[in-house]
Amino acid sequence: MGGVRELAAPFVVPGLCGVAVRDRLKHLTPRDEEVLRAVGEHQGRLASRDLKARCADGLEHGKETWASRKRDLTGVSSSRIAGAITKATHDQWALARRCQAAHVQTLEAGIRALRRRLSLPVGAPGTKRAPGGYRSRGEWFHKSRRLAALEARHGAAVRDRQAGRVRVVRGGKRLLNTRHHLTEARLTEEQWRERWEAERWFLAADGESGKRFGNETIRVTPDGEVSIKLPAPLSHLANTKHGRYLLASTVRFAHRGVEWADRVTANRAVAYRIHLDTGRGRWYLTASWQRPAVQMIPLATARARGMIGVDTNADHFAAYRLDPHGNPTGEPRRFFYDLSGTTAHRDAQIRHALTRLINWAKSAGVAAIGIEDLDFTAEKTREKHGRRKWFRQLISGIPTGKVRARLVSMAAEQGLSIVAVDPAYTSVWGAQHWQKPLATPKRKMSRHDAAGIAIGRRALGHPVRRRTAPPPHDRRDRAGHRTAQAEPGTRGREGTRPPATDHAPGGVLPNGTRKRQPSASNTVRDVPSTHEWVQDPLMHTG
Repeated sequence: MGGVRELAAPFVVPGLCGVAVRDRLKHLTPRDEEVLRAVGEHQGRLASRDLKARCADGLEHGKETWASRKRDLTGVSSSRIAGAITKATHDQWALARRCQAAHVQTLEAGIRALRRRLSLPVGAPGTKRAPGGYRSRGEWFHKSRRLAALEARHGAAVRDRQAGRVRVVRGGKRLLNTRHHLTEARLTEEQWRERWEAERWFLAADGESGKRFGNETIRVTPDGEVSIKLPAPLSHLANTKHGRYLLASTVRFAHRGVEWADRVTANRAVAYRIHLDTGRGRWYLTASWQRPAVQMIPLATARARGMIGVDTNADHFAAYRLDPHGNPTGEPRRFFYDLSGTTAHRDAQIRHALTRLINWAKSAGVAAIGIEDLDFTAEKTREKHGRRKWFRQLISGIPTGKVRARLVSMAAEQGLSIVAVDPAYTSVWGAQHWQKPLATPKRKMSRHDAAGIAIGRRALGHPVRRRTAPPPHDRRDRAGHRTAQAEPGTRGREGTRPPATDHAPGGVLPNGTRKRQPSASNTVRDVPSTHEWVQDPLMHTG
């Protein structure tokens, strides 16, 4: 196929099964805040102790050690709190193991790239797919030192993984390192200390089906009253019976409030988490629960009413609507977002852009949105792109994971499906086949808009290239196949076209070639012709 790699088939992305809503705990009394801080600090110490024990167990962990840790915590808290802490510890350790595996893979990719470039002569030119040798002997020497450093890191990471050793920071490594850069973070030591302690608190409880209102530890009634089951050492702080503390604040979930109320009324499991936003000085309650997996619609059904192809970029979504036959209709649309500033600001920007995209899709009447199945895990290394720091920053700024998760969850609520396609060559082929033909004096087409068309056509099962005009019919022997568009499912339809030779597959000659060689000029009679008349064996004479 002319160097074109095999493309993965499009598929409908499965929907998410988790739901989380949040509301602010307003009008808390000083006594309420004092109790919340005491409970969070006490359970945070227990969670730190349990995480240390879990990391010490390493690969030797089993049901017996898990039960032993839970028994130790039950005496200083309660059985339900101990279960929530040990489960959270297990999940955190498992996440650290997955991150460790990803780190090892990244180091291996960097080592392979360095070894390859170091093996090339200095100044060797690169290709479009792979960089060449280093520019000078000095750069070659520095990269050889970096190779030795990466190999040392890789060896240490592999030894840690084989031994089951992980490194976890309760509160976050980033916040821990901020302690050494308070001036740049514009924080005082007291402000950092308050944020650090708040991040290490543990104020969470898993839901239990069949229990009253779906949770015995943190209970929220349908009317919004919040009460907490205090751990044994803090039971003297209770203001109601059975060792519970009732907060003065009530909650009311504006989003999915009816669904939440139905669950707690039926005593179905709901998990809760209370946390303090130290920057604003506000307390929040987050409720979460699981939903049954949504039955995915078949791919053919998702394609029935057309598709909207979306090209994801560092600062906007470029979208184009296509009909079921793959023809672009209407005008291209762009949905901009700004990923600078705080995490909350970036999340809000992505959410607002996706909301506009989904509203447009609903008004257009399509049933699905096509998006690239992007993963830049191996594309951000400095060994692969060298001095192209701007490019590494560009692809690092594209929020692939957040966009995929948010788009799937938000689209499912509106009855839309998400079709993921292979991202290979969408920008190149889109610009090659669609950018210039669709450009008019009143409509400017960019590579991003053309890439949106390519993504939408691939999601619909059509090749990226557009239909070509029928061949001329002034001569019967020049009339070939009417169109270059292959049917969905045809093997090799995404590949390059046949070479411009007289031996094209199927007896169909490529565009621009002749079955008959040109004859000699008739203006000079005394010069014999050197050309032969070639007759196609399959052609009939009239």
